[in-house]
Amino acid sequence: MRDLRCPLVWFLAIALSLVGIGTAAAQQSTTATYEDWVLQCQSVGGPPAQKICDIAQVTEVQGKNLPLSRIALSRPTKGQPFRLVVQVPVNVSLRADVRIQVTQSDPGVVAPFDRCLPGGCFADFELKEDEIKRFLGATAAGKITFMTANQQNLAVPISFKGFVQAFDALAKQ
Repeated sequence: MRDLRCPLVWFLAIALSLVGIGTAAAQQSTTATYEDWVLQCQSVGGPPAQKICDIAQVTEVQGKNLPLSRIALSRPTKGQPFRLVVQVPVNVSLRADVRIQVTQSDPGVVAPFDRCLPGGCFADFELKEDEIKRFLGATAAGKITFMTANQQNLAVPISFKGFVQAFDALAKQ
């Protein structure tokens, strides 16, 4: 009688390698930089296959290579409204909202924090058409403002350099 273990081992080895190839092909990510904004896309296998993209800017602590804040704009699926996610450190006051301004005189976009995790506190909300237009028209630095746990206002600068190009690339995804 022939030993069937050898063909079985080969079959399993080939099957496992094909699963690995399928997983790698199913999850592909790309990035493109538009001055101070980065477009990130990840293709996730389905069914149905999806492509998830956002444009983001990370602000680092001055003099250190540590992230302080992240602001990201995404559209979960085509035809859906754009969503803005702001991430700041966990030492925030949850009684106060986060505010994103494109200029000093801009009343800004205001939203409550909706969750805190070990990696930061998050405000996640729908961005209205007029708010997107203000972002697209920004010509100078803006800021993210929030209150720390010890009741101090903290303003983190954000740049709108490259935002128009990054937004256009996101809208095409």
